[in-house]
Parts: sequence; C-alpha cells; structure tokens
Amino acid sequence: MIGRNPEAQTLAAMIAARTDRREAMLGLAAVMAGSAAGVATLATAGAAESLGFAELTKGYDETHHVADGYGAQVLLRWGDPVAAGAPAFDPAIVSPEAQEAQFGFNCDFIAFLPLPAGSTASDRGRLVVNHEYSDPVRMFPGVNPENIGASLTRDHVGVELAAVGLSVAEIRRDGAAWSVVADSTYNRRVSLRSTVVAVAGPAKGHARMRTIADASGERVIGTLSNCGGGVTPWGTILSAEENFHQYLSGDPAGTLEAVNYDCVGIKGEPDYPWWALHEARFDLSVEPNEPNRFGWVVEIDPYDPAAQPVKRTALGRFKHEAATTVVNGDGRVVVYSGDDERFEYLYKFVTAGVFAPGDRAANADLLDDGTLFVARLAEDGSVAWLPLVYGEGPLTQASGFSGQADVVIEARRAADLLGATPMDRPEDVETNPVTGKVYVILTNNTKRKADQVDAANPRAENTFGHILELTPPDGDHAAAAATWDIFLLAGDPAAVTHGAKYGPGVTADGWIAAPDNCAFDNTGRLWIATDGAPKSAGHADGVFACAVAGAGRALTRRFFSAPRGAEVCGPCFTPDGTTLFLAVQHPGEEDGSTFATPSTRWPDFADGTPPRPAVVAIVKAGGGLIGT
Repeated sequence: MIGRNPEAQTLAAMIAARTDRREAMLGLAAVMAGSAAGVATLATAGAAESLGFAELTKGYDETHHVADGYGAQVLLRWGDPVAAGAPAFDPAIVSPEAQEAQFGFNCDFIAFLPLPAGSTASDRGRLVVNHEYSDPVRMFPGVNPENIGASLTRDHVGVELAAVGLSVAEIRRDGAAWSVVADSTYNRRVSLRSTVVAVAGPAKGHARMRTIADASGERVIGTLSNCGGGVTPWGTILSAEENFHQYLSGDPAGTLEAVNYDCVGIKGEPDYPWWALHEARFDLSVEPNEPNRFGWVVEIDPYDPAAQPVKRTALGRFKHEAATTVVNGDGRVVVYSGDDERFEYLYKFVTAGVFAPGDRAANADLLDDGTLFVARLAEDGSVAWLPLVYGEGPLTQASGFSGQADVVIEARRAADLLGATPMDRPEDVETNPVTGKVYVILTNNTKRKADQVDAANPRAENTFGHILELTPPDGDHAAAAATWDIFLLAGDPAAVTHGAKYGPGVTADGWIAAPDNCAFDNTGRLWIATDGAPKSAGHADGVFACAVAGAGRALTRRFFSAPRGAEVCGPCFTPDGTTLFLAVQHPGEEDGSTFATPSTRWPDFADGTPPRPAVVAIVKAGGGLIGT
C-alpha cells in the first residue's frame, strides 16, 4: 500500500521555492515570522470591508451569545416533533419509534429551500438538516461513560440509529419569529435504522457492495455520519457521509478488504458497540463488505417526501465533509468535497452531462456520469486536478483496480497513487457567489512534522488551521488547472509562535481557531464556523465574518458564540440574507458531563433535561441583512 503521509520539503526549502510574484501578492515572504507586534497582514485592495455589527466579546459559558442588535431563536432541538404524528420529547422516555419521527441528534449541515420550488421566497421553505452522530452518555439516563457497552440496551441503540441521518421540516417566518409547520406533508426523517437508500453510479451492484442482507449491492439501510453537504442547482440535497469507520467491529485483516479498510481507518475496535446489540451488519465477521456501503455522497429530494435517497458513488468514497455544487460556464456541474482527516485530499467531480434548467427529471441522474479529480497543489501557486479514472496512469489492474467501481470504492488509495497533496484536514469547500473563487477550510493538523510542510500547508503542528483561496482559470471550474493563495492562517496574531495571518486590525476577540464550516452571504462576505477553539484557544467556538477583498480582507470578527462543549456547524442564509441558520452541535460534550450532570443544560435549562443539539435562527432586530 502507498504510504498515507508522502514526504514533503522543509519549510525553508518551500519558502525559497516560492516565486517573487506570489511573494508580493500574498505578503508571505516570511511565512512563519510575525511582525514586531506579532501580527502579519495579507495584501489588500479595493473597497473597505462592509461588516456593520459590533464585535462580540469572546468567552466560555453555558449559553450562546450573538452580536448586539441580533436575536438567536432556538428553532429545532433534538427530539422536537418533525414527521406527522411525532410525540413530544420526553427525556426520560425515549423509543426508536418516537425518534424516527423526531428531530435527530447532533445537527450539522443545514440547507434552506424556498417554497414554492424555484422561487427566492425567504419566509417559507424546507429546512434540511444533517444529523452526524449520537452521544449515548448525554442522551440516556444511567449510561455509564466508563462502560458504555454494558449499560446500553437494544432500545438505546435503536434510538441512536434513528437519531442519525437527516431531518426535513417545513418552516415559516411570521415577523421575526420562525416556526415549524406541524404535520406538513413535506416533513420527514431519513434514518440509519429504517430508510432504504439506493446505490447508483459505478459501484452499483458491484461484488464489493453486496452483503447477506443485500445480495444485489443496490440498496443500503440508511446513511451514516452525515456531516457537510450541498444543494444542487435542481433543488436536491447532497449529504456527505464522513466518519463511518468508528462503527465497525471485527478484524479487518481477516477480510478481502484489509488494505482498503486500513486506508479509511477501520481498526476493528469501534467507538460504538452497535454490532453487539443486534446490529450484526456492523460486525466484519458477519458482513465484511458493509463498510464499502458508507463514505459516499447521498442525494435527497426534499420537495418529494416519497423520493428515495440515492448514494452517488461516482463522487468517490472517503470521509466527505462537503459537497458544494456550482454550474460551470459550459453547463456542466462541478461538486467540490474535502476528505476530513489529517493528510487527506481535496476533490472535485465534474459531470459528463450538462444541467438542464427547469427540468428536474433531466437532471435526476446527472451525478452518475462524470470524472472525479483530486488536487495537487504546487509551490508556485498552481493546482493540478488529477483524474481518478480506471486505466489511466497507475489506476490499473497492476495496482489492484479492475474497473471504475474499484477506483471510487478506494478513492483514497487511488489518490495516493496519483501523488495528490496531503492537506491539514480539508473540511468545508465553498464557492463565492460573487467572485466564483473557491475557499477550502483546513481545520488543523497537529501531526504534521517540520519535514512534512509544503507551500499549501506551511506550518508544522498546525494547531489552529488555515483557509485557502482557489481561483479557477477564467472562472472555469471544470478546468484541469487552477491557482491557489493562502487566505488566512488561524491562531492568535499576538502570539508570534502561532504564525497567524489576517487582515490588518483583527482583535483579541476576532481571531479564530479550528475553522470548520463556512458560507457566503449574497454580497460575497465569508462566514466561518469553528470546531475546536475551547481546546486549542481556551474560548468558545463560534461564527466569524470577514470580507474577502478590500480593507477588510481576512479581517475576522466574532458574531456568535456557542455554549460550552459545543461547536457551530452548517451556516446557511435565506435567499434574501435576512436570516442566518446555525447548527449548535454537541452542547455539553466535555469530560465528566453526562445526562444526569451535564456541564450545560442548553437550550432548555430545565432540571432533568439534558443538553439538546439544536438549530438556531438569527435575525436582525427590526429586520435587515445579517452583518450590516
């Protein structure tokens, strides 16, 4: 197997190799050296930044905070009724059947799709939310965090299976207040416990996708570890399956997939003991192919509650964080995605066919035929997109591939063979609607050694993460090449050793740690959500905003702070920019925090009620655009 951590040049050699043009453009002649005050700034030009809110002071406590002049309404919490007939939430009495109809746990990616379909309505729509993972220690009374397997019951596991996947809920705004439309025919849950998901694309029906329960290899029960996502131009949702490896028990070395499973981190010692509690499909000794059925991008039609979700295998199998789409100038659709693990890669998929506006049926299978690419980022600021196509280069039978199905199932190994650039946890990837540039969020990588740094990942032991800015040539997202810049290097600008780089004027409250998700508003301003600040920086995770050009380029300001133990995910705006939805995930997830004695009881703050992951809706007092 090709090594997972290819060699990289030393930082000194990387700096020496940078061209004069890029040194001048980025102001990175001394990548790790701060100024005398410990602050280095990026080059800026153009109009002044346009953020109009007063920056929020950083902190760390039991509740959320938002900038003055804004309100943050808790819209949907774990256990709230979603599907018709769902019971009210009772933390002392939970059941798999109830959870199948209630809002799931640990919300992540959010999408707002206007009603009616095709409109830009911003007061009524469908809210689609990913539910990434369960947390039995904070979900159930009496679960022993020291011995979870012994204290979980079959019903507990059933609730966990039902609590992950997705929720679709119709919502409406009346004045400043949002509410869920109870018993709407659009409302539904997609769960790991019961939802049948079709398989499409190159891996459909392949022998490596077949199990005892599914001899066809064409249908999977559920979707798992749904993290980031995207919205297609035809109004469907792409949901990204990420950390599926942590649910599989058994010895990978005893299967025909040993190399494949090692490549995706399956060790046979799962964090979740589901396999022992009547979920035998997660036991490799029973279903050795089950892991091949997760790690995909799943397409879901929120406008049709009867539509079957579909795993689009042409987009590759890895730990997807995002699935951001853009219609290229020639009509083809490009999907960007990061593989969220240290030293993993940045990908894009380019459809063979073209988008047909106004014809949803014509676009139904557009994502099943096209080319998957992985990125190699060079020191001179160029990007080469390398095709993962069977029969090209090393992707042949000599390397263990027998067809395109093998290539997409083992996308990581294929990318290794092509010599892609190992990145510092590529998570969200978003395109700016104003400029067309692509922003790649790199959360952190504390395992990168000094002899492994490169131009695009310039810091060893990268605790704080950074953001790259990619520019497609002439706006052509399907091109085989692009250029890249470093947009910002996160960390404390007052600490010289961090090597942080922002726009001039970032404050002690405005610097970021561990960027994770991002979104753009209609004016092209960047909104960044973080995951990991309490551990690395000592303050709450939150949402920060900045301009991408002008005097405010990369000058981040804190807008929202999460309650203790929580990260913020899935920032999403209504089309008119007057509401910002945020997912507050795993509140109270700290050492020693349990159902009975949580470190916070956010958002209910009621005795006997555990912390509940929730979606909040932020609006400006008196109305108006968020951020102005």
